Amino acid sequence: MKTRTSHRDIEKLLDTIDLSTLEVDDPEDLRRIGRAKHALRDAEAELRAAVAASRATGRSWGLIGIVLGISKQAAQQRYGETSRPKGPSD
Repeated sequence: MKTRTSHRDIEKLLDTIDLSTLEVDDPEDLRRIGRAKHALRDAEAELRAAVAASRATGRSWGLIGIVLGISKQAAQQRYGETSRPKGPSD
């Protein structure tokens, strides 16, 4: 089972690294990667919510695709209800 690692957990882990064994003296670059990963996850969630809200107001997949810079089919496949991950019963 995959567990979600929080930003605080990553920060704590980075604080435990013995820097003398690494060729870098500051893990800030690694912290930056962690922050970017979490920001990307949050941005993807916001994008999905924005697409859902747009669909709820009656916007077409064609218009949404134009804004996203992809085809209407790609927008529907990526953000439509059928794009949800399938569970064991699906």
